[in-house]
Amino acid sequence: MANATDLPPQTLPIPYDPSASSSSLFDRISTWASENKAVVYTIAGVTVLVSAAGIYYYVNDTTPSKPSPKKKSKKRKGKKDEDASTGATTSRETPPSVSASTGDYELENVDMSEEFITSLSEQERKDYASKLKAAGNKAYGSKDFNRAIELYTKAIDLKQDPIFYSNRAACHQAMGDWEKVVDDTTAALNLDRMYVKALNRRANAYEQLKKYSEALLDYTASCIIEKFQNPTSANKVESLLQIVATEKASAMLETKKARLPSAAFISNYLQSFRPKDLPAGLTETDDIDESSGKGQLRKGLVALRGRSAADYNEASEAFTKSLELDDLGEYEALAHNMRATFLWLLGDTDSAMTHINKSIELDPTMTQSYVKRVSMYLENGDRDGALRDFEAAMEHTPDDPDIWYHRGQFHFLNQELNEAAADYQKSIDLDKDFIYSHIQLGVTQYKQGSIASSMATFRRCIKNFERVPDVYNYYGEILLDQKQFQKAVEQFDTAIDLEKQVHPTGMNVLPLVNKALSKFQWEQNMDEAQELCQKALLLDEECDIAVATMAQLLLTQGNVTEALKYFEKAADLSRTEGEIVNALQYAEATRTQIEVQQKYPQLAEHMRSMGGPMGGAVPY
Repeated sequence: MANATDLPPQTLPIPYDPSASSSSLFDRISTWASENKAVVYTIAGVTVLVSAAGIYYYVNDTTPSKPSPKKKSKKRKGKKDEDASTGATTSRETPPSVSASTGDYELENVDMSEEFITSLSEQERKDYASKLKAAGNKAYGSKDFNRAIELYTKAIDLKQDPIFYSNRAACHQAMGDWEKVVDDTTAALNLDRMYVKALNRRANAYEQLKKYSEALLDYTASCIIEKFQNPTSANKVESLLQIVATEKASAMLETKKARLPSAAFISNYLQSFRPKDLPAGLTETDDIDESSGKGQLRKGLVALRGRSAADYNEASEAFTKSLELDDLGEYEALAHNMRATFLWLLGDTDSAMTHINKSIELDPTMTQSYVKRVSMYLENGDRDGALRDFEAAMEHTPDDPDIWYHRGQFHFLNQELNEAAADYQKSIDLDKDFIYSHIQLGVTQYKQGSIASSMATFRRCIKNFERVPDVYNYYGEILLDQKQFQKAVEQFDTAIDLEKQVHPTGMNVLPLVNKALSKFQWEQNMDEAQELCQKALLLDEECDIAVATMAQLLLTQGNVTEALKYFEKAADLSRTEGEIVNALQYAEATRTQIEVQQKYPQLAEHMRSMGGPMGGAVPY
């Protein structure tokens, strides 16, 4: 959930970092998800509690910790046996001595024929199997793995015991025979579905075999059984989610058709630049052939006023066509600037860079091109290049308030709040009529801890910009963060009403999403929260924040299957590889939860014992 300390989406010029940007896909749930990491690994049907602070899951202990050395470790029920790889003793009744007629050496070398086995009593089989296992452990400790395998195999012939299979798997693991590790751990798990050591051993083997989804499933089940108290398994889940998501993102990008992000995202980006009139010679009263390059450029610029997805698609096509024609003249730099803008929005940063470079080459005084190139540098991780462009822009037009505003954004996202506040104020001093400099200054003051100054800034905004919906939306977020729910909802309602009046054909749906989160936190009204999100998606079906919020709300109800659909939709809507990977990590975690539930139904009862009458999430 975005709160008042987040960068307002409407004012964000560029998603400098997908994990930090308020316009990025999971900004509204990233903080919540990181603090409740196990939310997507829990068995469906969790008990959800809601407080004024937001959404959280009922758990016995919300802080993962290592088991206290003073406490006795829990032992596998009914057994005490020795695992070859650790020498640890697990419980099993101590067997009586082997009959004198069959000494240890003779037993180790006897042919376990069907005739021999059937000649033994049940107790003798157990006793001999235990002796063979002990001998196998000794061989394992001496790194005589082939001999250990022979001994464990004989023990298995006498008695089907999960520990024997797991110990033999340990030998195969030491020898790097991963397929056999999978075979033996699977046999062990068929005998004992809750055998954590076998789960982890098989997960490791799957990982070595690059069967990452299978490894993820086993490590997740292991985490649940161990109540997320084993940091090694938990860390494995994290790393495997990244691997699986990255692999699937690469495959998705090969077939993914480039398309523009949501209308809300594009509007947020475009209005972070001060609005300008159409250039002289391209006004709507100028007689220009629409089929010409100039005509297509003007068509695109006019379409940007519409704010709907159709308008933005029309603009993108027009800017592309304008450059295919050869009569742009003095407007060629602007055409390259706008083409670069939409290529960047499409996620094609390399092509966007080519066009923005051409724009700067043609007109080095067009400072907006430098500012837009900042976003491209930063998306490629080039902070130095971004800073150079701010300096270059200021050399040409030091009094351009857009430069100062966007540099304030750069500082804000890098947590350089004092520098950000100074740049926002400079932008205001140069142009007091640009609302987003005021809003962003208020947000920065709030994040600095200057609550009174922030509230005063927003009150001045409401007085001076009473017809601007964004003022009320972000003031509402400030109030929501302070848990002033009723006042926050009133601000969101005002923002929604003004959006309908001011932008009837291109309504920004973020106030609807904010209201949904407020109603859920305040009144625990899940139905109304979902209705508001659905309304937002009807108005802007590709609004990434609305999609992510719906996924969050569904997860809180334990509706994992439906949540998965929204996470997959979020991945499909993502514009860059980094955003796709981020979305797919949530999707894969959710999918794994469903698979664990199907494969290990007994874990549902295990989860109930951990989290209350209906189970709960356990952080790791």
